[in-house]
Amino acid sequence: MTHPTSRRSAIAWLAAGIALPVLASCGSAAEAKTFKVNLTDAEWKRRLSPASYQVLRHEDTERAGSSPLDHEKRKGTFLCAGCANELYSSSTKFNSGTGWPSFYQPLAGAVGTSTDYKLGYPRTEVHCADCGGHLGHVFKDGPPPTGLRYCMNGLAMKFRPA
Repeated sequence: MTHPTSRRSAIAWLAAGIALPVLASCGSAAEAKTFKVNLTDAEWKRRLSPASYQVLRHEDTERAGSSPLDHEKRKGTFLCAGCANELYSSSTKFNSGTGWPSFYQPLAGAVGTSTDYKLGYPRTEVHCADCGGHLGHVFKDGPPPTGLRYCMNGLAMKFRPA
């Protein structure tokens, strides 16, 4: 005789196995929204490097430790590589030790968020408020005053010195 708990566990695992691919295939809210900067896919390809295109338009992630912006220490502003929207002040940048440029706070109105399930669990995706480009993710393990860590892809940004 099968124990009822085992049956329930088996059904729960089966349901999770069915739901996971469905959730993972769902696009982000950023894709469905209309943004101030709207370009065709061909226009984005012309405007961006192939690597930046993959990150900003297809939510790819650059290899940890590969971005020079992770080591950028000058005063200035970090901009969206897709549309030049001002995203982060250098005064909010910190060394998270993750290998990606990290900030504890974006500029007001600069970014939006949505939930992604690509790894099978919910994460908060960060995108440019003006063009919807994928920037990275935000986590609740950052420093004061916000306690947040905006972990950004360097390929999604450019730096403008002050």
